Amino acid sequence: MEHYGTILLVEDDISLANWVAEYLVEQGYKTTLCQRGDQVVEQVRKTNPDLVLLDIMLPGQDGISVCRDLRQFYQAPIIMLTARDDEMDEVIGLEVGATDYMMKPVRPRALLARIKAALRSKSDTHESSTNSELINVGKLSINTESRTVYLAEEEVHISSAEYLLLHYLASNAGQVVSRDAVFKATKGREYDGLDRSVDVLISSLRKKFNDDPQHPEKIKTIWGKGYLLVATAWQ
Repeated sequence: MEHYGTILLVEDDISLANWVAEYLVEQGYKTTLCQRGDQVVEQVRKTNPDLVLLDIMLPGQDGISVCRDLRQFYQAPIIMLTARDDEMDEVIGLEVGATDYMMKPVRPRALLARIKAALRSKSDTHESSTNSELINVGKLSINTESRTVYLAEEEVHISSAEYLLLHYLASNAGQVVSRDAVFKATKGREYDGLDRSVDVLISSLRKKFNDDPQHPEKIKTIWGKGYLLVATAWQ
């Protein structure tokens, strides 16, 4: 069987964890299980998985704080799972660095598609980063090698998901990019018509760059068309 990557599955429901792990192994992914949030950082440091599937409700340490801790050193995809239909979980998860977000109970094929998309997006981003080390738009500067962002020579700390979105918008500064194009570039999959994660990230980026959410000048939403990073607004 072909080997497509390694996955750390963090889930305290052992029956759910076992069938998800069994399914992923059948699909060609080496899968390791972890049942406690306070053991995840050690596991990731030890095994360096290609992707982490992270439940939010965990014993020992919740998934949100685990994700925040992982993003101090781990840049690979993190897909968060939650049984709660709570928009704030999604917002906070994305702000602390989650790559993607899925509601439980997850459908096996949908989960597999998200995993493949996240890994593909990681590979595409690495290739594009090696082609050009710096992206400059006015006083905005993005170092693609270190994945650091500066505005007027002052570093702006952003999450991994925010970085991917800003990187794509800045690479297409002055051009309107469609929602579908953004999803394909940053998540490796098509927009499903319901996912609001890009809107959440746009809102978060506006806050970090002091862009008025009611009348944004730096990152605009062009209704019916997509998004625009306005090159002249970063001077």
